[in-house]
Amino acid sequence: MSTVRTENELLKAFEILKSKEWVDLTHTFGPDSPHFSAFNDAEFKTLFTHEDGFFAQSFTFPGQYGTHIDAPIHFVPNQRYLEELELKELVLPLVVIDKSKEAEENHDFNLSVDDILKFEEEHGEIEAGTFVALRTDWSKRWPNKEAFENKDSDGNSHAPGWGIEALKFLFEERNIKAVGHETFDTDAAIDYRKNGSLIGEYYVLEQDTFQIELLTNLDKVPAKGAVIFNICPKPEKGTGFPVRSFAILP
Repeated sequence: MSTVRTENELLKAFEILKSKEWVDLTHTFGPDSPHFSAFNDAEFKTLFTHEDGFFAQSFTFPGQYGTHIDAPIHFVPNQRYLEELELKELVLPLVVIDKSKEAEENHDFNLSVDDILKFEEEHGEIEAGTFVALRTDWSKRWPNKEAFENKDSDGNSHAPGWGIEALKFLFEERNIKAVGHETFDTDAAIDYRKNGSLIGEYYVLEQDTFQIELLTNLDKVPAKGAVIFNICPKPEKGTGFPVRSFAILP
């Protein structure tokens, strides 16, 4: 009897989810897509065509390519690989902090604790166990490499990001689970040059959790109430991989 009830409850929940709006948070990527400067372009090759009986391709790219997930081991030794992340960790309540206007006016914008507190004044305290995404609308520059890198005349990139104190506040005071953003890196480009390393990215992964980079369509998601799914392959000892992130709206 209890088994039948559980199945009915699950199917009812499934029908509710299917009735909601689903938003794809993932860029389509290819050999010409923007990517971290230290990586080569992806290579897509055709192995067999329909004339051979079936169509098959080979894909060569770094794990951190396109919209992707970073496992803790990506920056921090002796931490978990992708395969060790539990399924329920990858599905979380979604909070979106919109700083698109600020990022448009200041390409070196980085999120502060004060920005978070102002967000909470309007939307309520950020709940524990949530996935917090920083919306900057940087994703609208996709797939233009030059616009995405946004280099000045000296060759320095300018892109927004998370301030380290803001990240510490979210993880230590609000006990969130994970973060995501629309840029290549967690840290603003100017902070990376100043600090000589990606201290924000290291800090996030040091919390034994994951992050999602190069998200898109955050402008289609409310500040609170949605749920994010981050679905990816399960490579052996993988440090990161392209992900299919999507949100189901309330």
